[in-house]
This record gives sequence, structure tokens and C-alpha cells, in this order.
Amino acid sequence: MPRLYLFILAFAFSGLNSAYSQGFSHEIGAIVGPVAFQSDYGERGDASTFTGNTGFAIGLVHYMNFSYNSECNCYARQNFFNDHFKVRSELSYIKADLQHKGQWAEKNSVFGEQLRNMRGEASIINLGMQLEYFPLSIRDFSNTIGAFAPYVSLGAQFSAYSPEATSTTGPLTVLNTPVKYRNGFTNEDGTTWSLISSVGTRYKLSEYSDLLIDLRFQYYFSDWVDGLKPDPNVYKENKSNDWMVWLNFGYIYYID
Repeated sequence: MPRLYLFILAFAFSGLNSAYSQGFSHEIGAIVGPVAFQSDYGERGDASTFTGNTGFAIGLVHYMNFSYNSECNCYARQNFFNDHFKVRSELSYIKADLQHKGQWAEKNSVFGEQLRNMRGEASIINLGMQLEYFPLSIRDFSNTIGAFAPYVSLGAQFSAYSPEATSTTGPLTVLNTPVKYRNGFTNEDGTTWSLISSVGTRYKLSEYSDLLIDLRFQYYFSDWVDGLKPDPNVYKENKSNDWMVWLNFGYIYYID
């Protein structure tokens, strides 16, 4: 498997080097959509947790389009990389409201009541890049109004998060915090890296504009993004890091 990763990286860098030498054009846009945030709030595998712990996200995006050279106002010499890949840079903001769902939060007990009363909020700023692969020709898509251009992508982002863990009865204390979270919550800001992967498609709206729809999976290399991290050696059900799914819609404009 490591050899496969090295091959993919080598291919990407060689393609980027070739594309840069030929020039490229720019695209800018905006994206927005709902997110489903999966964390230590709620019960793993519970449908109400997935549908209940939601929020929204907005972002600004920039693309390097290697099929067209803005320096000469002409198409670049066609090769596999510049006709099937784009590099996307992105700055996004995510906010999700979190609450415990599932059978344990529904129990008629002190523990269940404490869970039901807990509230969380995750605010995250992401900055990063991803490589998008278009199976169909980018050049053909650019010349066809009403065409679709499906793609898949893989990339990484640097994420700054600001969690807030509290209770409807006030700040979390020994009296209102479930035992498993008493030494496993924080309201301190932090940073981490995240891995992103998405599948989506563009629609050619006009000569200089596209619409897009994109379904993204984002995995954070931290379990503190939501502000909760019970001891994973004791509570095995909370051993996973935080992650989210984002369905975003966007508008892209070709500036060169």
C-alpha cells in the first residue's frame, strides 16, 4: 500500500510540474450546504444522532485549470493530466450544534437526564487543497453548455476549531456532567489536520460559469474538535476521532 501512495504522489507532482510549465487559468467560486457532524455526542450507529447533530458550512474556492493557458488565451497542449485534473484551494467555515441522542440519553435515570441536558457546539475554520480527478474530458466539458462533469477528489486541510460544551442547567460541573465526561471535556480552542475526500459533479451553466454539487467526507486527526473526549481505554465506544459529511452546492466563475 505505501508503494501505491508513492506512485500516486509521484504521478500528481509530475503532472503538476508539466501543467505549470504550460501555464494555467483560474476559477473562483462559493459553496454552501448542510453538514452532519459525528463525534462523542450521541450513540454510534444511531440514526437520530446522524440526523440530529447537524449544522451548516460555507466556503470560498479557487481552482487551477491546466487545460487552458491564460497567458496566451488559448488551450494548453493536451495531455492526460491537464485534461482530467484540477487543483482546488479552499477556505471554509463550519458550525454544528450537538446533542446526545439514542437509547442511553432516553433512559429515565440521572445519567440519562445528564446526557439529555448536555449541549455542544463545534465551530471550525478549514484551509487546504485537494486534487480533483475528472474521468471525462475537461476540455470537452468547457465547450459544451448543459454538460455534466463528474469528479472525485482527495486532499488535506489545516483546521482550527473552537468547541463549546455546556448543559441546559449551566456550565458543566461535577453535579450535571455524566461520569464518563467529567475528565473528558474542554472549551479550549485547538488545531489539527484533516483528510477530505469527495464525489461530485459540475454542470456547465454558461461559457464562463458552472454549478456544482459535492458530497464530502472529512476526517479530523483529533477527538477534541467537539470538546469531548472520554478516556478511550475505558469507553471503547468513543475511541474514534471526529468526522463529518458535508453536502455542498456551489457556483464557479472562470476569471481567465
